[in-house]
Amino acid sequence: MPDCDVIVIGSGIGGLCAAGLLARYGKGVIVCESHTIPGGAAHSFRRGKFEFDSGPSFYCGLTDAQSLNPLKQVLDVLGESLSSVSYDPLGHYHLPEGTFAVYSNTERYRHEVEKITLQGAKELKRFEERLLPLYEAMKGIPTLALRTDWQMILVLLRNYLPSLAKMLPNLPIVQASVGNVMDATVKDAWVRRLIDLECFLLSGLKAHGTIAPEVAFMLGERSRCGVEYPVGGSAAIVKALVRGLEKFNGKLRLGCHVEQILVESGKAVGVRLQNGEIIKASVVISNATIWDTYTKLLRPEDLPASYRKVSLDTPAVDSFMHLHLGIRGEGLENLTGHHVVVHDAQQDITSPGNTCMISIPSVWDATLAAEKHHVVHAYTLEPLAGWEKNAGYEHKKQEKAKSLYCALERVIPDIRDRIELELIGTPLTHAHYLRRYQGTYGPAIAAGKGMFPNTHTPIAGLYRVGDSTMPGIGVPAVAASGILCANTLVKPEQTAELLNNLSHF
Repeated sequence: MPDCDVIVIGSGIGGLCAAGLLARYGKGVIVCESHTIPGGAAHSFRRGKFEFDSGPSFYCGLTDAQSLNPLKQVLDVLGESLSSVSYDPLGHYHLPEGTFAVYSNTERYRHEVEKITLQGAKELKRFEERLLPLYEAMKGIPTLALRTDWQMILVLLRNYLPSLAKMLPNLPIVQASVGNVMDATVKDAWVRRLIDLECFLLSGLKAHGTIAPEVAFMLGERSRCGVEYPVGGSAAIVKALVRGLEKFNGKLRLGCHVEQILVESGKAVGVRLQNGEIIKASVVISNATIWDTYTKLLRPEDLPASYRKVSLDTPAVDSFMHLHLGIRGEGLENLTGHHVVVHDAQQDITSPGNTCMISIPSVWDATLAAEKHHVVHAYTLEPLAGWEKNAGYEHKKQEKAKSLYCALERVIPDIRDRIELELIGTPLTHAHYLRRYQGTYGPAIAAGKGMFPNTHTPIAGLYRVGDSTMPGIGVPAVAASGILCANTLVKPEQTAELLNNLSHF
């Protein structure tokens, strides 16, 4: 007899969304998390009087009743909610030619662009007008209704025919890259670099590598729902998902490291833990990356050799350098929370150290730091190659952190004099604490060069969720992967019943 219906390996957002929904559907669910803190790449951690987000820092549609954010849809189904702080501008871009504010409000955003290039602002409007009808079409089909088996066709035809009709004129760009749309609408070099930057911040790839629906969704939600920060940081999201899981009798086991997915006669039958314990289940869901699932959790012989090779050859986005700082905040009353710094216009924005992202969430939520203090998280791309914990490791950390400090000095010139706590993380840190292959941010699957694999695997009863499954990288995407997986494991009628209980769908 199985010990439960479903085992979920990893408590990242994708894993918790799948687990919570399946518990809501009445399944017996156990989530096994290696770390002592849930949340995966979205976990928070405390050092003294400072609480830091480890990863995601930019959110929209967490609380708006009409939000399309799949995470919000899961929280609604689980009967959980978040407190949040809205803000606009959503951030500032510090480019070599100057600084400008980025507004959620489309008109205000374009007005800022007009100060730099009038013609570019007109072209940006054309670019947005080409993408936003795709968002309007997607808006009528909630992610919570979707699944990844043949029955999805019936669900769409029975319930969402008008929205499918709206989708028809947009079919040419559904599989197109943002670069294709940009090439057809934008000639201004500055605005093209701006679009490349926004795509990079969203997907880890520039415009020609990013799929158009991803940016259409971002532009639509950003202008419709605005941006916000959850009170309590990313930990508040994780806690809400865990509450929802446990409310419906799901279990979360922390410090519970899965050593192996057990496969018998081509079917997943459970897991073996590091301590030797075996947990049996009819379904296993891996929230680990595609590389970690297929190399660390399964034996080579468990998968068809050709499938395994193709999967492991999936290109990966580089890892990161992280700088977490606790600083004194006197005299910083007008500080804003999000900043992106590009050091050199002649270098590619994806070059390690050239584009630096900065989040100062204590601007919105003072509880994250002691009174008159702030928490700062700055990060930039950095490949794992060449990193070793040897005699030169500490020196290399300091050297690689210099680009982050230079970026921070664009925002807080005397930042070095304010530091009370400094934590420098490398790709090795990223790989170790998040148990991620090469410390990666996720797959680098360029638009037109392949699609993110879906939740299914060649092993019966084994499924995957997270940023290396469709629809990809980012909090809304990984939440959507959890929805798609959970819905695929139940009858469409059960999903329809959930949707009927939510009035706004």
